[in-house]
Amino acid sequence: MENITIKEVKTKSDLNKFISFPDKLYKGNKYRVPQLHMYEKGSLVPEKNPAFDFCEAKYWLAYQNGKIVGRIAGILNKKSNEIWKENYVRFGWIDFIDDIKVSEALIKTVENWAKSLNAEAVHGPLGFTDMDLEGMLTEGFDEIGTQATLYNYPYYPEHLEKLGYAKDVDWIQYEVKVPDKVPDKLKRISDLVLKKYNLRILDAKKPKDILPYAKSMFETLNESFAHLYGFVPLTDKQIKKYTNDYFSMIDTKYICFVLDKNDEVIGFGISVLSLSKALQKAKGKLFPFGFIHILKALKKNDTVDMLLQGVKTKYQKKGIVSVFYNKMMQAYIDNGIKTAITSHILEDNKDSHQLFDAYDTRQHLRRRVYIKHF
Repeated sequence: MENITIKEVKTKSDLNKFISFPDKLYKGNKYRVPQLHMYEKGSLVPEKNPAFDFCEAKYWLAYQNGKIVGRIAGILNKKSNEIWKENYVRFGWIDFIDDIKVSEALIKTVENWAKSLNAEAVHGPLGFTDMDLEGMLTEGFDEIGTQATLYNYPYYPEHLEKLGYAKDVDWIQYEVKVPDKVPDKLKRISDLVLKKYNLRILDAKKPKDILPYAKSMFETLNESFAHLYGFVPLTDKQIKKYTNDYFSMIDTKYICFVLDKNDEVIGFGISVLSLSKALQKAKGKLFPFGFIHILKALKKNDTVDMLLQGVKTKYQKKGIVSVFYNKMMQAYIDNGIKTAITSHILEDNKDSHQLFDAYDTRQHLRRRVYIKHF
């Protein structure tokens, strides 16, 4: 591997280079949606990310003839290994030029670290939690991504497969055309479900109205996501961080919290106005002008991202999803939304795929977690 040097990220300067490398690699790309650098630091710096209570991580940069040509993170999520009864190391934040020697040097570095920890396998791209970006793009290279998805060039999966990695799991996202009116059947089911189970929809006008229900929502998320690939329940510290980071930006028109008689959140749907084009213009930075593009997108937009949804176990398969889809779909129609991009759905999660059978949909993206056993 001549001329390729792998350097571990040790300093703030190194970390800044690690975070900004993809901005150079994808300069001029029409489809990648850059993450805000401040949020990247919030994930990668131990003092800012509560996941480090149960995770270890290392980051590396690849240099070729003195120039950065790749990056990768290795993550040991001890809680995930305990829950899923496995001994795996994750890789994430992987980017590289189209040179197999570079990708091999990066992957081998993580594999060697994993072997030093007696790991059985390496899998990824994954983050510290399900709230981080995960999954390598395998279909949809000519589609603009969302703020919650990774983008990569088509050669990435080709490199991984050459290096001995195979599919572990796929997620699919759909693009849904918002109908002119909410289907009558959906309205009927929603009304019946609310009445039958003595439920109500939270009447939230401002973000502060949902703050008292944030913890209950995340507890429902933990319960409803428990069976999903690689999921690790969020801790109280993580819940507090995500509430502080994101809830002030939520437009309550596009969410729905379903409450029981005890005022507990038993189901929820959260969608947000698409920031994809705004984040492309911001180029990873809020200042000096990035925030202007984001504010504009939050005021005038015809696309939403359906970020999260969840239902408590005892209420699953009882039509609760019809309640939040009915409310959110009506909000889309009332506010001129033309397109909704779904959250990522596991390929074999048939119930979730069927939710969109009644709509005009098409596949938007397919993303994959790869694995290699030792």
